[in-house]
Amino acid sequence: MNIQSKRRTKTRKSKPPRTDASRPLPSKGAPAVFLDRDGTICEEVGYVNHIDRIHVYPWAAEAIRKLNQAELPVIVVTNQSGVARGLFSEDLVKQANLKIAMELAAQDARLEAFYYCPHHPTAPLKEYRKECRCRKPATGMMEEAARRFGLNLKSSFVVGDSYRDAQLAFNSGAKSVLVMTGYGKGEYEHRRKSWPRMPDMLAENLLDAVEKILDGRARPASHSRIRTKRKR
Repeated sequence: MNIQSKRRTKTRKSKPPRTDASRPLPSKGAPAVFLDRDGTICEEVGYVNHIDRIHVYPWAAEAIRKLNQAELPVIVVTNQSGVARGLFSEDLVKQANLKIAMELAAQDARLEAFYYCPHHPTAPLKEYRKECRCRKPATGMMEEAARRFGLNLKSSFVVGDSYRDAQLAFNSGAKSVLVMTGYGKGEYEHRRKSWPRMPDMLAENLLDAVEKILDGRARPASHSRIRTKRKR
């Protein structure tokens, strides 16, 4: 896996192995779907301090495969402040990302890249202690991906299990989807009254989120309005 430091913020990018090396990159100005990692693609278990704690949701491959078939680039953006807190190394983050990519690839589901932020503003490790542009809800990771792949962030989507992911979408001009897996259900049930703005969509899990994204994109513009509340 290829890991690179990006500009002053040192956003980390790890690119999973391609299953089709001849496939062209997304065209300039293309929309994409940005996915949170823990609680969205794989189970939320707190800090993933061992590779054996990575468990990909059983519906994740199908969801990502549907996006592949719709020719929507799929890019992971994840905060990994456990590095800054000294709980695990960047090498473990890379190993976890590779494991996820390989498990998905075995089911014909492809990710374009992983971007991760290892920083925290009050980190005990000095080299990772900073106010950076890559830590969500700051938009540095998405901006880096947009430059690399020629993406249009304003026509893209962010899917995650935290309100921080929704804020990332708001800050970048993308549409937000909050899933009820991971921390999502608890955040929605106990904290939504304090949210200044609701996510654009709610979904039970990543597969439900993808189906709603694709359904909305397939409708005529006059019928593509996205609900902010679930029916009761």
